[in-house]
Amino acid sequence: MDTMMDKTRISRRGLLAGLGGLSFCVALGDGATLMSAAEAAENGKAFNAWVRIAPDGKVTIYSAGTEMGQGTMTTLPMILSEEMDADWSKVSIEMAPAEREVYGYTFAGQRDMAIVGSRATQLYFNDLRMAGAQVRKILIQNAAQKWNVDASTLRTEPGVVVNPASGARLAYGEIASFAAIPEKMPPVDPKELKARKDWRLIGKGVPRRDIPEKVNGTAVYAIDVQLPGMVYATTLHAPSHTGSPDSFNGADVKKMPGVIDVVKLSNGVAVVAATFPQAMAARAALNVTWNGGAAGAFDSQKTLDSYVGVHKDPKAQVVNLEKKGDTDAAFAAAAKVTKADFFADYGYHAQMEPLNAVVRIAPDGKSAEVWEGTQAPDASRDAVAQALGLEPRQVAINQCYMGGGFGRRTLGDYAAECATIAKAVGKPVKLLWTREEDMSHGMFRPQSFQCVEAAQDASGKVTGWKHCVVGDGGVLLHTGIKIPYYDVPNQNLERRGVSHGVRVKHWRAVGHVFNVFAIETMVDDMALAARMDPIEFRLKHMAATPKAKACFETVAKMCDWNAPRPEGRALGLSVSERSGSLGAGVVEISLDRDSGKIKVHKVWIAVDGGMIVTPGPAKANIESAIIYGLSGILHERISIKDGAVEQSNFHDYNLMRMSDMPSEMHVQFIDVDTRPTGLGEVGNPFIAAAIGNAFYRLTNKRLRHLPFTPERVKETLKA
Repeated sequence: MDTMMDKTRISRRGLLAGLGGLSFCVALGDGATLMSAAEAAENGKAFNAWVRIAPDGKVTIYSAGTEMGQGTMTTLPMILSEEMDADWSKVSIEMAPAEREVYGYTFAGQRDMAIVGSRATQLYFNDLRMAGAQVRKILIQNAAQKWNVDASTLRTEPGVVVNPASGARLAYGEIASFAAIPEKMPPVDPKELKARKDWRLIGKGVPRRDIPEKVNGTAVYAIDVQLPGMVYATTLHAPSHTGSPDSFNGADVKKMPGVIDVVKLSNGVAVVAATFPQAMAARAALNVTWNGGAAGAFDSQKTLDSYVGVHKDPKAQVVNLEKKGDTDAAFAAAAKVTKADFFADYGYHAQMEPLNAVVRIAPDGKSAEVWEGTQAPDASRDAVAQALGLEPRQVAINQCYMGGGFGRRTLGDYAAECATIAKAVGKPVKLLWTREEDMSHGMFRPQSFQCVEAAQDASGKVTGWKHCVVGDGGVLLHTGIKIPYYDVPNQNLERRGVSHGVRVKHWRAVGHVFNVFAIETMVDDMALAARMDPIEFRLKHMAATPKAKACFETVAKMCDWNAPRPEGRALGLSVSERSGSLGAGVVEISLDRDSGKIKVHKVWIAVDGGMIVTPGPAKANIESAIIYGLSGILHERISIKDGAVEQSNFHDYNLMRMSDMPSEMHVQFIDVDTRPTGLGEVGNPFIAAAIGNAFYRLTNKRLRHLPFTPERVKETLKA
């Protein structure tokens, strides 16, 4: 095709599979024809939906795991390769088509391709092992027929079927040249899967396939894609998240050099020009009268303050998240009750690559093609199809690398916007949102207020637990509010929702960021009041589970918990939990009282993440989440006044700098033989409470409002 698709590793066959046929390519007039015999030989024979094998032994495996730096584009094909016993040096990887029924995992009873919530490895693990075992079984069956022997007597080595009795060997490529593929895939008994002791790849890891391209500059992001006749668009959205344009100077702007069109959208105005600088100049010349809508006068600080009243209001909307035992009785009989309030501000995703997409619509309007870096290619396909009035099967998603997602790139809203613009101008369009636009029209981690109460009996054991979170965002507010790592017999967890119209979204570790902060700060308060070591208190009075106990004991050894620290430094501890994984983390901090700046010097975390499939990327994911968490807890804050976001770029939305980095980060995995659980986010939730608990040891003051900006630190010290 006439694009950079060869570099994005999307084959013609993959594109056709994603479209369900050839009609789209013909409609585009790009010269595509049915695959020739030579192309079929080169591309290989399909053994199932995931694997093709060519006569030369090349194995092509589809990766359904969006690659945004976490390594899934290597890890997932590696899992499949392990079970089919492929020669990894001959494996080529392509992005899977956006077909959720074929390439999706199963979550909550539905098929989905969204790489969110650290789902990729844990939810694809079993399916990909089965798919690989199917291919291996077909290869063995075909070899057995060729040799006229019992298939059960054969075995495999990487890329080869072997007959131990005769010493005969058939390479996978040779088998592919004559193999008969059954219409129905052969069943695989879980007992037929490779034993852990026989793994060559899983648990050992292989070099990531995306790294060389990213280092040498050949990796293709959607922002790199160029199409013949392509034009550029950028959008000015309403300052308020519920706003819309009433009027604008479109006629004047269209007279500017290079401007092709000015397109009215439901929530903004897009300008289209021959070059991006011309589009930016036209955007700057826009004069729009806005209707602010319901959020036109929204004030984030006043609203956050009002959440305290919502918590106390008996008429407020309440969603019960968990009721366990009899909390009323536990609190009535308590020897001591501890209560504290906590606050958290909005957080922006701050992904490196600005949001962008490229859309080309067929001349007859009956199909479309999208280039995008998306966490959810199936959802993006749906969004574009809806915007164009098409069926999803009429839309092809060309998955590109992405420069960060963190939960923002799951909806395809900007791709749908690009499609709307492309339809209006009748040309292929590359849409780029500026950083300012992405920030003002962002989708944020919700702000929240929380009240946590704990009841203790005469022995100090925590017998009752209440936790209420107030804010806007539904499930985004309450992830992480449950405490499966502590066995508290009586619990009452609830959410009180208030709708404002401000766009909120999943943010790395979602509600775990502020919920674990509140939980573990409360636990630390009780431990100090009891004059007990924080770990001892958690084990004895919070009834930490065996899994949690192993994490606490491991991290205590890692950091030499009871060793003296340098003058002016202190340790803080917190549990960390997300996506089935559990951890315990410790930080060592110091404080500059004059500037109010907290410095994190060292970080240790012990994680039970189940079976570790790829140790290198697993460790890197934890370290990445630690850094992301530190930035969010110490620096990042979005505020809204009169309906508009007050921050505009990285000069006033502060991010962690290299000089802020800890000098040491230590990650250790608990060695267990259980299924893999999510690792992409568990390095984040412990950060806030660990820092806050260390801060208290230095100052005897509590930080209860996220983030811990220097201004807030100085206010706390003065209080």
